[in-house]
Amino acid sequence: MGKTVGNTGRRRARLVEVEPPPSDAGVVGVPETHAQALAYLARRTDFERQNPVRIGPDAFKLDRMRALLEALGNPQDGVRCVHVAGTKGKGSTCEMAASCLEGCGYTVGIYTSPHLLDVRERIRINRERIAEPDFGRACGAVAAAAERIARKHGEATFFEVLTAMGLLHFAEQAVDVAVIEVGLGGRLDSTNVIVPEVAAVTSISLDHTQLLGDTVEKIAVEKAGIFKPGVPALTIQQDKGVVEAMRGVAERVGAPFQVVGGAGSDIDFSFRFEYQAGLGPHARVCVTTPRSNFEHLPVPLKGEHQALNCGLALAILDKLGERGFNITESGVTRGLERTTLPGRFELAWSSPRILLDGAHNPASIKCLVKAIGANLPYDSMVVVFGCCSDKDIPGMLRTIATGADKVIFTRASGNRRAASPGELARRYVEAGGKMSQIAESLPAALELAARAVARDDLICVTGSFYLVGEAKRYLEEVARKRAAR
Repeated sequence: MGKTVGNTGRRRARLVEVEPPPSDAGVVGVPETHAQALAYLARRTDFERQNPVRIGPDAFKLDRMRALLEALGNPQDGVRCVHVAGTKGKGSTCEMAASCLEGCGYTVGIYTSPHLLDVRERIRINRERIAEPDFGRACGAVAAAAERIARKHGEATFFEVLTAMGLLHFAEQAVDVAVIEVGLGGRLDSTNVIVPEVAAVTSISLDHTQLLGDTVEKIAVEKAGIFKPGVPALTIQQDKGVVEAMRGVAERVGAPFQVVGGAGSDIDFSFRFEYQAGLGPHARVCVTTPRSNFEHLPVPLKGEHQALNCGLALAILDKLGERGFNITESGVTRGLERTTLPGRFELAWSSPRILLDGAHNPASIKCLVKAIGANLPYDSMVVVFGCCSDKDIPGMLRTIATGADKVIFTRASGNRRAASPGELARRYVEAGGKMSQIAESLPAALELAARAVARDDLICVTGSFYLVGEAKRYLEEVARKRAAR
């Protein structure tokens, strides 16, 4: 049983003292302001923007991350955490769990990736992005520490720096709990330096196969690498081989492992769909354990897959309750009601209707098409699609062909991994697709789509978070210009 945590809902004095690093004032390259921090991060190696085939087998290891945090005084040791990995749904699960904890009165840090518009979206406390001055200061502290260890461990990467910044900020602000989303994989991810209160793995499907393995079982083992001795480990019911692969990892490390939902599951879970005025079509979930009884709670995010993610989030909360957190059904309900997730099933424009969703593998595209059919009636759907060249393009295109009346292929600007729109169009024909066009930019693609739809039609932008982020930025700029007229 963990120690009881006060749910004051406000910043408290530090739980532990984080030893300040030695002064590095005047050291070349150490940022002090937000603008300098952005410039510094832009110079870091960023694996998110590199083609996986060009990433060497030794690119991911935790020695440098551990040394970096040690140079900062190990801030992660003063933060109680939840750790979430998975192929699909880990961001949704993190957002729901964090919002529920806030609803229960806690000060909650959340670290997620990628971002859509502003890198500060990745580091938040009670849904508020880290302030620009704090971002600059945190980056300066981490950059100084990174410089001190560089000779022995090499240059810190973009994701390592951001992860250290998030953990340092959460420790300095003395959050009650931080919800940490894994960036890539799990076992060797930079976030896997924490010892969490609970570790959870969402749905597993084929993605990043060049780095994580070419079967779902191999990928499951990598994701389950976040399991720690004595720390409750959770997943949702899914492919038997996936669950057994995770169970094997849990047994080897000594982590108590439970499955949410399904035949013979450890945690009872069910959901149903219904329609209600004000909520529209939505799912309601039930999660029952010896300690908790969450009954028919409305899922705030659209799609059957979100019901599963919500069930996992509720199971995480149940485990936190066992470890001293005061989890109430009223607080959980309040938190779910406040949950938002930009860039995932986000209706960003009303006339014409434009839906943004960062689905970027066949399984997530399939969930998106199914969720659209269940939640957004339309006469015709035009899909604006662009993706990274290393993804399972044929698999995504086959799924899109089943739901789209027309596809406009484009690419996100500045994304070196982006697939050629012409190549996507050619492969779409091979996948059985019919009506398609090519646009060399996202604004041009949206203009083509707008001319192709009527009032009851739908435009869906998907395939990449880079594309969705650019679409969100473009639509916000259009809205600002219209408001200024």
